[in-house]
Amino acid sequence: MPQSAIATPPAKATASSATGLTQAQADALLERDGPNELPRAGRRTPWRIALEVLREPMLAMLLAAGLIYLALGDKTEAVILLLFALLSIAITIIQESRTENVLEALRDLSAPRALVIRDGRTTRIAGRDVVAGDILVLEQGDRVAADASLLETSELEADEALLTGESVAVRKRAIRPDDRDDAVPGGDDLPLVFSGSIITRGRGLALATATGARSRIGQIGQSLATLETEAPRLQQETSRVVTLCAIGGLGIAALVVLLYGLFRGSWLDALLAGIATAMSLLPEEFPVVLTIFLAMGAWRIAQVGVLTRRTSAIETMGAATVLCTDKTGTLTQNRMSVAELWFPGGAPSPLADHGDDPRASALLNIAALASAPVPVDPMEVAFHAAAGEAGCRISEGMALVRAHGLTPELLAMAHVWRDGGDPSRIVAAKGAPEAVGRLCGLGTQDLAELEAAAQAMAGRGMRVLAVAMAKIGGDDPAMALADYRLTLLGLAGLADPLRESVPAAVAQCRKAGIRVVMITGDHAATARSIAMQAGIGDGQIMLGADVAGLSDAELIARVPDVLVFARTMPDQKLRIVNALKSAGEVVAMTGDGVNDAPALKAAHIGIAMGKRGTDVAREAASIVLVEDDFGAIVEAIRVGRRIYDNIRKALAFIFGVHVPIAGLAILPLMFGLPIILAPLQIALLEMVIDPVCALVFEAEREESRAMERPPRPTDERLFSLPLVRRAVLQGVLALGVVGGIALGADHYGLAPDRARTLSFFALLSAILALIFANRSFSAQLSHAFLRNNVTFRFVLIFIAIGGALILTLAPIQRILRFAPLHALDFALVLACGLGLLIAYEFEKRLGRS
Repeated sequence: MPQSAIATPPAKATASSATGLTQAQADALLERDGPNELPRAGRRTPWRIALEVLREPMLAMLLAAGLIYLALGDKTEAVILLLFALLSIAITIIQESRTENVLEALRDLSAPRALVIRDGRTTRIAGRDVVAGDILVLEQGDRVAADASLLETSELEADEALLTGESVAVRKRAIRPDDRDDAVPGGDDLPLVFSGSIITRGRGLALATATGARSRIGQIGQSLATLETEAPRLQQETSRVVTLCAIGGLGIAALVVLLYGLFRGSWLDALLAGIATAMSLLPEEFPVVLTIFLAMGAWRIAQVGVLTRRTSAIETMGAATVLCTDKTGTLTQNRMSVAELWFPGGAPSPLADHGDDPRASALLNIAALASAPVPVDPMEVAFHAAAGEAGCRISEGMALVRAHGLTPELLAMAHVWRDGGDPSRIVAAKGAPEAVGRLCGLGTQDLAELEAAAQAMAGRGMRVLAVAMAKIGGDDPAMALADYRLTLLGLAGLADPLRESVPAAVAQCRKAGIRVVMITGDHAATARSIAMQAGIGDGQIMLGADVAGLSDAELIARVPDVLVFARTMPDQKLRIVNALKSAGEVVAMTGDGVNDAPALKAAHIGIAMGKRGTDVAREAASIVLVEDDFGAIVEAIRVGRRIYDNIRKALAFIFGVHVPIAGLAILPLMFGLPIILAPLQIALLEMVIDPVCALVFEAEREESRAMERPPRPTDERLFSLPLVRRAVLQGVLALGVVGGIALGADHYGLAPDRARTLSFFALLSAILALIFANRSFSAQLSHAFLRNNVTFRFVLIFIAIGGALILTLAPIQRILRFAPLHALDFALVLACGLGLLIAYEFEKRLGRS
């Protein structure tokens, strides 16, 4: 993303800070540049999204399958399939429409109401009406409406976390003639403010220089608008296989009709055989499995506080090889707290070690008195909180006499207080250690000791402030800050605390073979400290400036070795994510600010914080952490791996089960037998197969050591050759046994209805063996029976009841053209299932060896 530049308004529109633009000038500029909001071009309507969804081969096959069943008169099966299709369409439209809201959220941030000077008068206008050349009046609590250069400042500080990720407000100063006009957000003492940032202290006047799409936040919006969300590989692969299977199945069905009619002469039987073959080969379960598994996965991870905006991201989560995380608000709590104290002559130590130390209470009380009485700045909020916890009364019974503000020339500030009726005054001061040290008149050795302690604390990622105080008489309240005889109390180190769940989550990611990379806008020392605390490691650090200086090819070569990227800008975060993707990684990216949104959208899996995250980040992401719990990411990865494993189990079952069904549909043509499986019998089998696919395999628990194995290779195919080969082998074994039973029944002269019933139940027994064999990747037979799956128990009960009704109710037998079975038939059916299960387990052992 290009660097933003200050756009100087034309000469005739130049305004002074006293009068501002005239209304006529503002109207002309608004007409020329357009409103201060992001463009709305290219928005996808729900109808457009629906048309795109209907073009998906996977969904088209689901609709086609439902229509075929409807044409056959099987309304129940047709209604179920069509409902699945409509549900899939509705979910997709809702989710894709919500992603379009990202630009709307950006418009809200980029165009708040603004206080401007027009025609010499201060007036509040809609943010969309601000133009380049307007004079903005900035007060504490205002959200800046446009990028602007500062004309006047008074203790002005701004929170730019939305753009930089830094949790601490930065100081601002007025612009000078020699200042650059292309400065980026972040860092103290810049003469620019940026659209979307918040004024946390002081006031100022600023000349608006960039509005709408030309502002920093506008450039992020344009970047989001041009990014295309990558189609999930699982969906692409499933669509391809469904299309190929459908074409192949319909081709084989047409060939069956032709051959049956030519060799048998009965075109009606030929048509029935063709329809049965088409139904046996039509892979309508594939899209059902994908839809149900991902929808149930979204429900499962919602139980641990993870909301899914795009269900395909759940499966992709299980393949993640790199987890890129922001620091502020993601690894840390996004709130400052006093972490360490230092007193002259000692060493820095944690605040908790100074429970009853009067020096600690005095330092914290003076630090709070040197802060705003009603604090907004995060560091001042932290001082007030720490002082309150230490039992200090802070400003109770005291009156503020005078405030000495922070200036670029003197990085210290002080408040002068009067304590009740006491004529003396208390001066409470805080600021940069070197500045306060000079104000205290420290000697060379003492100053060196102070700076060494400050450096040690800063090296641990803390913001360090010195605290000093003085007592003066009440006769000269107009003294300059440098005139007070301050006494140094010590140093206070403030840190954004690490979230408690982070170290364990990072350790689990490392154990699962996932590399955690921090990408932050904060300083390198702070980033390194947090990385060490989180367990990310003390690896190579790269600055945003280094990223900017590398070509795309050079960055791709460097990113595998870097664990921390510091001082990065939004466009650099996006480049880093794209470089990791180009390096072959499956990238998950966490974040909470506007600055994270482009990278969140570009990553394979974007993960936004739900509580502290901005609307823009949440809308750009595919997964949202409700409680901002970084540890929930591990659960999402666990569920993703479980879903992928279970999808592979279900697909292996589907491939395997269609072989004997299709074989029994074609077998009569090859051996001159009566039709064994008509469309009605196949529809009945689908009542077993569909719930098994959609419910039983989905409910299977995760494989052992699922979170201890590395992510699957990025080039691994869902429909891999080993999976298809093994599934087809299982199906051929089932066809051999069941087909042998059918041929044996014909050889021994069994009546056609009894032979059909025996073949049907033998096939049902083979299907149950296939289910047991594919419930676990383990080769242990006990796992097939002992793995707890309540859903499977209900399915078995359903099958048992359905089988009993078929064998005992004569009307049902007449409809299905079935006949009662004898004891020997039942023994043969049971032997078929057990024999196949033993064969499948033996095959798995051979495969593993």
